[in-house]
Amino acid sequence: MSRWKWALIVIAIVLAGIIAWRLMSQRTLATRAGGGPSDAPVPVTVVAVEQKNVPIYLSALGTVQALNTVTVTAQVSGQLKTINFKEGQELKAGDLIAEIDPRTFQAALDQAMAKKKQDEAQLSASRSTLARYEELIKQNFVAAQDLENQRQLVRQQEALVVADEAAASSTRTQLGYTRITAPIDGIAGIRQVDVGNLVTANSTTGLVVLTQVHPLNVMFSLPEQNLDLVRSTDASNPLPVTALDRTDSHPIAEGILKVIDNQIDTTTGTFKLKSEFANTENALWPGQFVNVRVQVKTVSNGLVVPATAVQRGPDGSYAYVVQPDSTVAMTPLQLGDEAADNTILVTSGLKVGDKVVTEGQFRLKPGSKVQPLAPGEAPPATSTAELDKLKAQTPQQQQQRGRRRAGGGGG
Repeated sequence: MSRWKWALIVIAIVLAGIIAWRLMSQRTLATRAGGGPSDAPVPVTVVAVEQKNVPIYLSALGTVQALNTVTVTAQVSGQLKTINFKEGQELKAGDLIAEIDPRTFQAALDQAMAKKKQDEAQLSASRSTLARYEELIKQNFVAAQDLENQRQLVRQQEALVVADEAAASSTRTQLGYTRITAPIDGIAGIRQVDVGNLVTANSTTGLVVLTQVHPLNVMFSLPEQNLDLVRSTDASNPLPVTALDRTDSHPIAEGILKVIDNQIDTTTGTFKLKSEFANTENALWPGQFVNVRVQVKTVSNGLVVPATAVQRGPDGSYAYVVQPDSTVAMTPLQLGDEAADNTILVTSGLKVGDKVVTEGQFRLKPGSKVQPLAPGEAPPATSTAELDKLKAQTPQQQQQRGRRRAGGGGG
């Protein structure tokens, strides 16, 4: 290749580099002049500090427990004749669950009743004889010893009839056990025995498990330092308890505190509590884990901020507060207890009406310029006219505009 061709290639490369450098310089100046990321107001969501009566809560993890759980078992042995419930069915106390073949027990009852009638007939005859002896003794036709023997016979037969009645009653009870009924109101679980099987009395397996869920209990524990706060409440006015979903923490049921355990667990430093929920909508289920929130008191005229406004740093909690010149200041906070609706009680550092940043803090530092927005409000988009005006500026105008911004001037 000739020398002049090499020279043209070098010149072309140099010109391309100069053009690229000029374009990059103009783009940088345009960005600075147009209020780019280095000096543009940061859009943030702000909320004013409120003053109101603040309910104070204690939170814990709770376990749902059925009010009563009963394993239904057969009280007599025999072949299972029918099953009269569906798995998952809600039963009432006294509803028929299953029936055992009653023929053997019916025969035993009939035999006991026949024995009783036989003894009652003998007793009737003995009483008639005793009545005749009592008349004949007056005429000295019967010996006194015979009369006394007849009286003893009547007493024995009376006792025998009573024993027959007890035996018949026992047999009647055994016959009644062939009809297995629900002992409580509850929901039937999974059936453990099929029709046709031989069931035995008091088997550990049982036929089905009934769980009572109206109402039911939620058990949870709190640290021992909260014991006085919980016990200081009026016993006639039980504390309200809220069960929250564990995934998104929205309320799913309302109940009351029923029992505070009578001792503190020395291994964990906590004490147990039992709450009761009507659970009319079946929102809770035995064995379920829920977040529990107990309202222990109400603070009058307290200052509250959203929990998202509170930041944690090496020196403690703080929040970004919007100043009159639309800048932010990092304000240290003293916090109180957890309040309702994801808010926190603030004891010092803020006053009513202060605007705290709840979204966008990661882009802020003390003194940052901000564009306050209401919750849910989107920042306004840059208009097409402003973009065209910015593009039409010469590099000198953009550089001059950038110097005025840096110096605090208008334009």
